[in-house]
Amino acid sequence: MRTFTVEQRRARLARRHHLRSGDAPESIQAVTENLVALHATDPATPYLSLWARLPGFASADLDAALYRERAVVKHLAMRRTLWVVSPADLPAVQAAASDRVAANESRRLAADAERAGVAADGSAWLSAAGEAVLRHLRDAGPCSARELRQALPELTGTYDPAPGKRWGGESHLAPRVLTVLSARGDIIRGPNDGGWITSRPRWVAARDWLPAPDGVELHVDDARAALVRRWLGTFGPATVTDVRWWFGATLGWARKALSDIGAEQVDLDGTAGFVLPDDEDDPEPAPWCALLPSLDPTTMGWFDRDWYVGPHRGAVFDRNGNAGPTVWVDGRIVGAWRQDADGRVELVLVEKVGRRAASALEARADELTAWLDGVRVNPRFPSPLSKGATVRR
Repeated sequence: MRTFTVEQRRARLARRHHLRSGDAPESIQAVTENLVALHATDPATPYLSLWARLPGFASADLDAALYRERAVVKHLAMRRTLWVVSPADLPAVQAAASDRVAANESRRLAADAERAGVAADGSAWLSAAGEAVLRHLRDAGPCSARELRQALPELTGTYDPAPGKRWGGESHLAPRVLTVLSARGDIIRGPNDGGWITSRPRWVAARDWLPAPDGVELHVDDARAALVRRWLGTFGPATVTDVRWWFGATLGWARKALSDIGAEQVDLDGTAGFVLPDDEDDPEPAPWCALLPSLDPTTMGWFDRDWYVGPHRGAVFDRNGNAGPTVWVDGRIVGAWRQDADGRVELVLVEKVGRRAASALEARADELTAWLDGVRVNPRFPSPLSKGATVRR
């Protein structure tokens, strides 16, 4: 059985995650496809993830790719999380992940509509509301959530998510209808009315926004195998728990996928891991460093994270396991970054990195400060370190 050391796993990140200068793909779509998907729950994350990987990247480049060229799209998928994915991967993502999310969200919404007295048959109400949204978008073109709610009586209705609790209160059901339609792949987040650090999408009908599908329905087993094979090629070696967590599935689902692709079992310091059967070792990379945003796909790539975060998990992840902005040196997290009152990027290091790495990190921080050009990024999931520790020089 092959054995992978922590050092070998860290070395693979440089090339496979495009974090070393000279290893960048040629396009936004290529980066997205190689990483399978980019986290987009925090609006700024995909922009900063691409800045870290594509020399010369500008925020307008992703706007163009999303809303003009449609080379990538935002889609609700794994773990009920918003992602940027390639349209070519949508059928596999839909069958392997999004359909499961859509089914769960549909059941919950139908039940809440009935409990709130909005409809006696929540499923029928949801079906009618969804059809009304699609008809309106096809006739009117891109619309905001508010415009849809104002135009369509079928979306009328509120519910209380936590009756009697101080965090409860009446909330509109309409946004959840859009969530279901999005997870089903019926609607897409189109032009954004806000800047790149905000999310105010105008919704569009998927069939009006993207090329028509080829008509061949992808079986869930084939979709699962295709996505896990791609993911393991970038994120492997990984444990079955890593696969289950990343795809938001069950252990049985993960084991079946690994079996279907003939994944090779390897030893990860006494724990069983898996790689593709033809996976070759990566050469030792030159020294590298990176500044990654909150929820970056590399930081969030595994459930078992000790091999790259070490003793700093509580400093750079919140209690729910969401990562804040991180500082990396040679495949390990060594701190966090944040902006001061003037918008300048500051490094908050939790271990000594040596003179060479410290100099490279300061240079990278200066580059990010210049790129942000006064724009303040406020992560939705700041880590304890990024929001409260003393800056180390």
